[in-house]
Amino acid sequence: MLPDDLIRYKKTGRQIAILTAWDSLSAAIVEASGADVVLVGDSLAMVALGHATTLPVTLEQMLHHTQAVERGFTTALKDQPLIVCDLPFLSYQCGEEKAVAAAGSLLKNSCAAAVKIEGAEPETIAVIERLIRTGIPVMGHLGLTPQAVHRLGYRRQAEDSLSQQKIIQQALRLEEAGCFSIVLEHVPDALGSSLKKQLKIPVIGIGAGEDCDGQVRVTADLIGLNAKQPPFSPALIEGRQIFIEVLQGWVHQQHLAKNSTKSSSEQEYDY
Repeated sequence: MLPDDLIRYKKTGRQIAILTAWDSLSAAIVEASGADVVLVGDSLAMVALGHATTLPVTLEQMLHHTQAVERGFTTALKDQPLIVCDLPFLSYQCGEEKAVAAAGSLLKNSCAAAVKIEGAEPETIAVIERLIRTGIPVMGHLGLTPQAVHRLGYRRQAEDSLSQQKIIQQALRLEEAGCFSIVLEHVPDALGSSLKKQLKIPVIGIGAGEDCDGQVRVTADLIGLNAKQPPFSPALIEGRQIFIEVLQGWVHQQHLAKNSTKSSSEQEYDY
């Protein structure tokens, strides 16, 4: 799949489904689910690496995990989901040259076909335009942008008309700059619906209402692996508790098991 296929999906009214993955095991599960796009999000800093925010994850770690994700795919290349990789904090905020080198290294050394960048300030727009001129497709990200956690927190964004108009103008600038889609996170439903109608590129919602061109979710949230869920992404199953109970049962059985007359090292095996 190519980034432009998502624009074609929007034109035909086909909803887009995006899930995150962070290693080969999660990638295989997400691929088998039929997701259109696999996002190697910097959320892996929290899901897989135990950080409190997305800020600590490095470019090298993003590449490492993207390579692991591609190794988890089992179908032919033409049938695989599109891989989009987040550019981590400070990999693109420090100028166009550094951003091209960062994004280029991800695409050169993995099967990622596009990068995702947060925000739409003038400096960010300049970086996006440069990346696209270089041949690197870019997915935008507006609303709650986790890399700006120290300024925005994790609360819902664009609650008033002025901030909603700002996001609309930013989205239009991202489209004009050449982004092939935009993630819109944790904003009022009406804003997601409005942008869907105004933009020619897909609006991918996460906590932005159901009237978007598609939805993206952190896979660990949907299957209930995290101890705490975001308000806009309730767990579909209580995966964490299910797995704990199953493993507790196995551990309990091992504790009750009698010692065999021979240790495993003493047993004979046929090869």
